Amino acid sequence: MAGTFTTRTINITTGSTETLHDLTNACSAFLREAAHGRNGLLNIFSRHATSGLAIIETGAGSDDDLLAALRDIFPADDRSQDRPGSPGRSSAPVLPALVPPHATLPVVDGELELGASQSVVLVSTDRVSPERQVRLSFLS
Repeated sequence: MAGTFTTRTINITTGSTETLHDLTNACSAFLREAAHGRNGLLNIFSRHATSGLAIIETGAGSDDDLLAALRDIFPADDRSQDRPGSPGRSSAPVLPALVPPHATLPVVDGELELGASQSVVLVSTDRVSPERQVRLSFLS
C-alpha cells in the first residue's frame, strides 16, 4: 500500500504575554480526519522565529516552570543583540535554538502516541506578535 501525506495549517492566537498554548486537542482532531486509524508520523512545525514546540506535562506547574526557566535564560532587558525596534521581543528569536520549532510524534492506530501526562504545546515568548501558524502533517 502506498503511503499518504496530509497537511493542514492551524492559526493560534497567543496573545501579548509569554505563553504555552496546548495543541494536543488540535493534533488529535487533525488525526481523526487524516489518519483514518492508520499508523504513521505526525510532524508539527511552527514557522516563526520566536516560537517553538515542546512535549511537556501541563497543568501541574511544569508549564509555569518552563516559562520561568526561559525568562532566566532570556531576560526581558536590553542585553539581546537582536534589536528589531519593538519592545517585548527581548531574546525571543533565540528561542528555537533551545525549544525547536518542530516535533515528530508516532501515530498508532490513528491516535497520537503520548504518555499519560504529556501534551504538545506551542511555546511563545514574543509579546509583540500575537498570531502564530502551526503546520500539522501526517505521513503514513
